Amino acid sequence: MDASSVPSPVSMNYPAPEFERKLCPPEQLAERLSALARPLVMTNGCFDILHRGHVTYLAQARALGASLVVALNTDASVRRQGKGEDRPINPLAQRAAVMAALESVSLVTWFDEDTPANLIEVVRPDVLVKGGDWPIERIVGSAETLARGGLVHSIPFEFETSTTAMLNRIRAQG
Repeated sequence: MDASSVPSPVSMNYPAPEFERKLCPPEQLAERLSALARPLVMTNGCFDILHRGHVTYLAQARALGASLVVALNTDASVRRQGKGEDRPINPLAQRAAVMAALESVSLVTWFDEDTPANLIEVVRPDVLVKGGDWPIERIVGSAETLARGGLVHSIPFEFETSTTAMLNRIRAQG
């Protein structure tokens, strides 16, 4: 058998990957939430270059409930955060697909505002989570979540990994 006799993936009409069903435009979020098991956990962030710290954090967040919704900053929202002119490195579509492929993640959506406050009010999570660099009182949506009887967690970093530090190392070598 030579290479010319092996069908290409394109010619075989493979179905879309299963994880793509986890991608949810914000305007469809309200209707898609009812299919998720409770308690519902929510987190948000850029998640530009996914690393061990991210996947550990997401698994720990998911363990706090039955479903995990991740809200990603759009590219414009990331740029407004001052992470650097070339950030995000990966555009939203790529970040969302990688996030959706993770077993711990139930649904991925996104927001263009500077904070996820509006999205948090749509999701109304039972548990709101951010990484250990966020004290609970500074987590957007914490007061509203607590007032509804929900929980808010700031999960301590288990692995001190930073996308910004990683990019700085790469740039220094180049």
